[in-house]
Amino acid sequence: MQAAKGRAIIAIATMMTLASCGGDGMPHLMNLHSGQGPDEFAIVPPKPLSMPESLADLPEPTPNGANRTDATPLDDAAIALGGKPQASGGIPAGDSALYAHAARFGVEAGIRTTLASEDLEWRRDNNGRILEKLLNVNVYYKAYTKQRLDQQAELRFWRKKGVKTPSAPPPQDGE
Repeated sequence: MQAAKGRAIIAIATMMTLASCGGDGMPHLMNLHSGQGPDEFAIVPPKPLSMPESLADLPEPTPNGANRTDATPLDDAAIALGGKPQASGGIPAGDSALYAHAARFGVEAGIRTTLASEDLEWRRDNNGRILEKLLNVNVYYKAYTKQRLDQQAELRFWRKKGVKTPSAPPPQDGE
């Protein structure tokens, strides 16, 4: 009798361990702990370092001062990513109408902080699986499963209503 209980406990523990090893079906997410994460230095290669004629010619270091090697890092990043450098910063002229429409009901100054705290609270309330807590598994995407948008179902819904969907692929036969 005692041996049967021991075997049952071992079998249950083995099943729970194997179940916790399964993927979540999202191959596009990277495991940053495996060392296969994104390489942020591959986006904009650093400029080569250079040695001045005399070390006495170097300026005094200033906190938040300009970087002699990388004078315009934000513009360089924009160019590397295929964009245009914005010398003035702010909202590009082509996006001013979009910004005005988005801000028509006002803009809350601390919205990012508010959303981040609400998001953290939501994730804390929705990660109740004990194995995920014990094994320190990220449940971020699982917490939002019910809020995920099925784009194909949404496309079918709007097409049935007769709404034009010019940015979507043309309908297949039977749609």
